[in-house]
Amino acid sequence: MATVEQLGTTVQAHRVVFRYPDPDHTVDGVRLWTDVSLNADLELARTKAGWELRLPTPPLDCLEYLFDVAGVGMVVDPGNPEIKDGAFGPHSWLALPGYREPRWLGLEPVEGVRRDVAADAAVWQPVGVASNDRLPMLVTHDGPEMDGFGEVTRYVAALIGTGALPAMRVALLAPGDRDERYAANPSYPSQLGGTALGRLLRQYPSDHRPVLMGQSLGALAALHAAWHQPESFAGLFLQSGSFFTRELDPQEAGYARFGDVAGFVADVHAAALAPSLPPVAMTCGTAEENLANNIAMRESLSRLGVDVSWGEARQGHTWTCWRDLLDPHLTRLLQKVWA
Repeated sequence: MATVEQLGTTVQAHRVVFRYPDPDHTVDGVRLWTDVSLNADLELARTKAGWELRLPTPPLDCLEYLFDVAGVGMVVDPGNPEIKDGAFGPHSWLALPGYREPRWLGLEPVEGVRRDVAADAAVWQPVGVASNDRLPMLVTHDGPEMDGFGEVTRYVAALIGTGALPAMRVALLAPGDRDERYAANPSYPSQLGGTALGRLLRQYPSDHRPVLMGQSLGALAALHAAWHQPESFAGLFLQSGSFFTRELDPQEAGYARFGDVAGFVADVHAAALAPSLPPVAMTCGTAEENLANNIAMRESLSRLGVDVSWGEARQGHTWTCWRDLLDPHLTRLLQKVWA
């Protein structure tokens, strides 16, 4: 009779054992897929119960993965109930030794309400707040995804509940054609700063300039917008930005907008003077391909005299990583600029 350990993926003292059940041997092969490099052969070996791969515990706190099953395709791990949903579908998720969930997930959030205010924008605010109450506003690129997968309004509601953050609104901006809008589009800064934010702040007034945040390409778009419209924002929160350079990111050269993105990033690195940028908080996963280009951007912004802070987690390019780094890094930024 098979033991519990033989039936599913397990985390042991110094290794992780991935298992795909296939007792009748109906498939011809299984390979582990993950978006981070594990520096190992990821083919599972055939066993009596199916397929198995034993790996030394990687230098990560958690891992998202799939099984690439011959003749079937990419599937979640049937022996692991932990699933993280995302823009590219569900992934199996594994906590490794040292992982700790954000403390705010265990806090009681204040009740909030979310309203659509345009075809591409929604606003969350605490219950009982009138639309003309003057509250600060956090604006997030990829808003529906950062709320659904990154739990940004839950984070805000929890920290409002503790008093760590003031009552505020969260504007959730849908990306639309993401590549067109976010990849250093020269018309986007004025569209955002002059049109979208103006419309939002007329409906929801504030005594503070908004803080703009984004992840991946959305972080690049946030820096690009502030570079051209620095007076529009009180702060920037940039997570795992797609700050591609030709030297650090040759694997991205096939991306249709690579030239636009790399051109803007090169301008920032080459600048002798910067516009009067607000304080910037940056975060990144230590297992990401973007880590090197984010460190390079941090150094260039610091050289230009920008107030930059940094945070990292032993994770990959995932919504969980971005969620887990909201506190304390976004918390400190909001406290600083809205004091």
